[in-house]
Parts: sequence; C-alpha cells; structure tokens
Amino acid sequence: MRHSVSVTSLALWLAVAFAWGWSTPVWSDDAPVAIAIHGGAGTIDIRKMTDTERSAYEDALTAALRAGHERLRAGGTSLDAVVAAVTLMEASPLFNAGVGAVMTWDGRHELDASIMSGADLNAGAVAGVSTVESPIRLARAVMDQSEHVMLTGAGAEAFARSIGMVPVTNDTFTIPRRREALERVKRERNGQATLTDLVAPHKWGTVGAVALDRNGNLAAATSTGGMTAKRWGRVGDSPVIGAGTYADNRSCAVSATGHGEYFIRYNVAADICARMRYGNLDVREAGRQVLFDELLPNGGTGGVIIMDPAGNIAMPFNTQGMYRGSIDVHGKLTIGIHGGSEDAAG
Repeated sequence: MRHSVSVTSLALWLAVAFAWGWSTPVWSDDAPVAIAIHGGAGTIDIRKMTDTERSAYEDALTAALRAGHERLRAGGTSLDAVVAAVTLMEASPLFNAGVGAVMTWDGRHELDASIMSGADLNAGAVAGVSTVESPIRLARAVMDQSEHVMLTGAGAEAFARSIGMVPVTNDTFTIPRRREALERVKRERNGQATLTDLVAPHKWGTVGAVALDRNGNLAAATSTGGMTAKRWGRVGDSPVIGAGTYADNRSCAVSATGHGEYFIRYNVAADICARMRYGNLDVREAGRQVLFDELLPNGGTGGVIIMDPAGNIAMPFNTQGMYRGSIDVHGKLTIGIHGGSEDAAG
C-alpha cells in the first residue's frame, strides 16, 4: 500500500492518535516527569513552509509528546514513554522513520532504531530492517527478550517473526516525495541535476525521544530511515549506542539527528553524557561544546535532545532548524521548528 502526505491522511492520523485518550494533563505534586522529542534537523527554510505544513508538523510533534507524557503520568516507565512517542512518529508520513522513510539507491527502505535504559545501561538496536512496521518496538524487544544488543537485516527480521511480530511489505513505508528525492539525488550524481535539484532543501528526518519517569529513571530512543540513496547496507548513528542514542541515570539521556558518519566518529551521545558526568557540565553547555566546538568545525551537522536526572532539557542544533518539542517537569509544552539553536528548559 502506498502512502501520500495529504492534509486528509494526516488529519485522520491525528484523529486516531487523540482518540487513544490523550487529554489535557492534570498536574500533581508527585515525582516529576518530563519528555522531549525531535523529528529531524537540517535546512528547514521558514520562508518556504506554508502555514498548513507548519501546523501539520506542530500537530504531529504535539501528538507524539502527549503519547509519551500520558504514559509517564499514568506511572509508566521512561522506556514506555519513549517507545510510545517514537512509535507514533514512525507511523507519521512527515518524518524519516517508518512510513515516510527515505529510500536506498535501489528504491527500498532499510530502517534502523535503538533504545537505552539509563537505570542499568541495558540497550537494544536493529539495523537494516525492511519488513518491520515499528523498528523501535523491535529494538526494545532485542533489549528485553534477547541476550544481544544489536541485530541486523534478515536476522533481526527472523527474530521479529519469532516473537510474533507480523512482517509488512517494504512499500508500506513508501511515499511519493521520498521517491522523488531519490530520483533527484540520482540525477545529481549522474551529472544530470537541474537547478531545482541543486537548491532542494536537505533535512535529517530521524526521530527520537528522551524521558524521565516517576522513579527517576532516564531513557532514550531513536529511529530512522537513514540517508537518501544510501548503498551497500550503510548504517548511520541512530542504532549505534553512544553515537545516536545514550542514557545513563548518572548523567543524561540523549537522542541525536544529523549526518550519521560524524555522529559515529565523534561518539556524540556518549560524549555529551561523559562531559556532564565527569566535567560537571549542565545540559546546555555539554550539548553546545559537542555540537559547536567538536562537530561543526569538522563538517558535522545536526542536533540533539538532552535530559538530565532532574528533568532539565536542552535541544541544541547547528543547522537552520530542528523539529522538536518537550513537556517539562512543570507540565509546560513547547514546540519548535526554527528559532534559537540552543533551546533549553528546566
């Protein structure tokens, strides 16, 4: 089945999401909870974004935030919360994860995801899966139901079937604009690029979430379709623990989006947490140092969401924009697309 990003389909998706029972939160004096999410960073030109497009992204981010936050308010774990938020974004055609994922050079989808528990440093990841409807749910299953951390390709899909996950066809994830993007990249690489091809915006549409639950435990999760026109089984940072995802109750939880090769080389997620744990930096400064002092001078672009054990949040990015949002420990909901590159709350 093919999917298209239309106002009607998106409205239906949001109606189903809110029908799950998300309502206006009623805050209490119980232990604090918080959640932050991202939907990718990159060249996001506010001048070219229509009001309808902006509203669609804001609504999708809000729905994902509320999905995770409701789990936290109901006493669910931070792991439950990040899976709930990321699963919803995987099902939305707006992002580069699950439905709406970018296409490989051969016109297929190869999906990656990872999850990590800050309480015990347990983790699970999958890479290069093509028939799994929700890669983040499979990543959690790898963590909870196997002795391994990362499974790849056909082996990961066999494990999914063994635990009762029903496979889907690869074109379940296909939408027209991703095929158009692949064709544009191919023309460019073959020396046949048009002016439109050369000025087309580049976005890192990876999705992710970090959360703090009532027990004081952190978690992080990330899911992606990777890079348009990737070849030879390329795997980016999203399923790599320490690069695209990391969580440790002693420091922070991080989910990243950006040029994966750089995030792997600079061990971005773990480096941020290490600077907080050993250097006593706060979420804002740790993120700033890694993104702007380490990555950017060497050509690495993207962004991260960071949460510390007190629920303080930073969402820095060194690109033009990043789809992002949070509900902090006070219950304040914030959504951003453009704006300041070192947003923080706490």
